[in-house]
Amino acid sequence: MSNEKHVQILDFEKPIYKIQDKIEELKKTSIDTNINYDSEIKKLEEQTKLYKKELYDKLEPYQKLQIARHPQRPNFLDYVNLMCEDFIELHGDRHGYDDKAICGGLARLNGVNIVIIGTMKGKSTKENLEYNFGMPQPQGYRKALRLFEHANRFKLPIITLIDTMGAYPGMMAEETGQGEAIAVNLKEMAKLTVPTIAVVTGEGCSGGALGLAVANKVMILEHAYYTVISPEGCASILWKDASMAQIATNALKITGDDLLKLGIVDEVIKEPVGGAHYDIQLMANNLKEALVKSLDEFKNMNPEQLRAQRYQKFRNMGVFMQ
Repeated sequence: MSNEKHVQILDFEKPIYKIQDKIEELKKTSIDTNINYDSEIKKLEEQTKLYKKELYDKLEPYQKLQIARHPQRPNFLDYVNLMCEDFIELHGDRHGYDDKAICGGLARLNGVNIVIIGTMKGKSTKENLEYNFGMPQPQGYRKALRLFEHANRFKLPIITLIDTMGAYPGMMAEETGQGEAIAVNLKEMAKLTVPTIAVVTGEGCSGGALGLAVANKVMILEHAYYTVISPEGCASILWKDASMAQIATNALKITGDDLLKLGIVDEVIKEPVGGAHYDIQLMANNLKEALVKSLDEFKNMNPEQLRAQRYQKFRNMGVFMQ
């Protein structure tokens, strides 16, 4: 499911597409004039391939941030539909509201029965309004909690896919217990007795992301990011200027490689060249392979071992030796 011809181009990618435009121009000229430009075209294609590899292998953190936020990046349902069989969505928090920013239900992954939950973003303004731009409200976290409890009761592994700017900061969310809902999720996820795997697929901001990420294994896509605060929020606090987000991005150490070194995540999952949105099927295949392997790692652990491993994993974060 390659999407390259229809991808929205980011500013730092424009030099690649200038070369590709030149290639297309030469191909058209060759047809119109019956002059053979095959050698020139081949040279430019090789040049493009080399330049793309060098560019995406050496991305700055702020460039990765732009890829993580790309409007065409695959969302929760894209991955579920491409990875899972027999997905049945379960709605509502059983207190009267269905927050569409969190989606989840029952499914099979490579023949294994699972509960899969994630934040849901849209790919258009209409869809983003429907899903509240992937920012859950308390009812969404309570929906997720209901699904965690269901999985625990029936001994089903849990997978969470996270792509959110953070929990919704609106007045109604605060009035209905946003902080409490996230805190309860943190506590209850820590107590789960089934294998729990979390994957940051795009943006993973603040407690809004952590409310789905207290897991036995935390993974992140190559160009995703995971942070206690958005770079814009950090820049606004430190320098009173959100436009300094690029400097904040570099300082926060929020990309996969840095997070792996710091012990915040356990694995970085490779993306297609250019990002997940360039080949959604390949990205789903890579993610599925990583999830199947990860579930296999925990299948022989008993409930107490799973809980103890998860507890120790988070206790070890942020430890410094003098």
